[in-house]
Amino acid sequence: MTSSPETSAAKSADPVDSLVLHATDNHVAWITLNRPEALNAITPDQRERLIQHLSHASCDPGVRAVVITATGRGFCAGADLRGGPPTGGPQAGERVAGEQVAGERVAGDVARMIRLGAQRLIGAVLDCEKPVIAAVNGTAAGLGAHLALACDLVLAADSAKFIEVFVRRGLVPDGGGAYLLPRLIGPQRAKELMFFGDALTAADAARLGLVNRVVPADDLEKTARDWAERLATGPTRALALTKQLVNASLDTDRTSAFAAEAAAQEINMTTTDANEGVAAFTERRTPHYRGH
Repeated sequence: MTSSPETSAAKSADPVDSLVLHATDNHVAWITLNRPEALNAITPDQRERLIQHLSHASCDPGVRAVVITATGRGFCAGADLRGGPPTGGPQAGERVAGEQVAGERVAGDVARMIRLGAQRLIGAVLDCEKPVIAAVNGTAAGLGAHLALACDLVLAADSAKFIEVFVRRGLVPDGGGAYLLPRLIGPQRAKELMFFGDALTAADAARLGLVNRVVPADDLEKTARDWAERLATGPTRALALTKQLVNASLDTDRTSAFAAEAAAQEINMTTTDANEGVAAFTERRTPHYRGH
């Protein structure tokens, strides 16, 4: 994707703002990775900004859906392994969010870096209280693939590719990959992708169930906008509760899942939108949801 919605908000002086574009249009928050020269590999600063935008989307009543996309020919090449210290970051030897900026590695540094870095990012997508769409415009590799697959819905340009690149570097998949993939496509398919690290075309990703829909590259933004705006006119709290139920369902037993479902419906019936939906049904009219 080569463009993103404009925003009338004043531009921040923070240089990270130019690397993670953000705009809200028709109640849809567009979050756009903007390092096309690096295939949008994520730096620590970018990661923190992504987490911040997702957190704000959860509590902003003006946002009712989120789209994550990117500029250029790559969606996200993963974590930036070549990047330097965070912009405006700490001095040598200091640690922020589990990352060692300089000095010798200390036992536990890698685990802390993963927990407080890549895993926090994927958790922010999974925990966002608004539906999140990935509009994958190009290659999504490593953490970039997991960023897309953590989203609630995945749209892919026909030129997109998904690569579990970790094995090519002699690494274990991180950023929630070994959690996400088996739940999406089963353990054996997940192992095949992770053991070999082969590039998966958008069409093959859709066939396996990793992608909801593949569209021509020129139609990706329009399709993402159409889907997001449909979600943004829906019953926002009901969608949030549905997302929570589905995400939790694979980690719980039937009794717990049924109890969570009943509790969610109890909570949801206190919302304006639930009452509007029921009233519209009985009055045989189209409901008008307000997001609360």
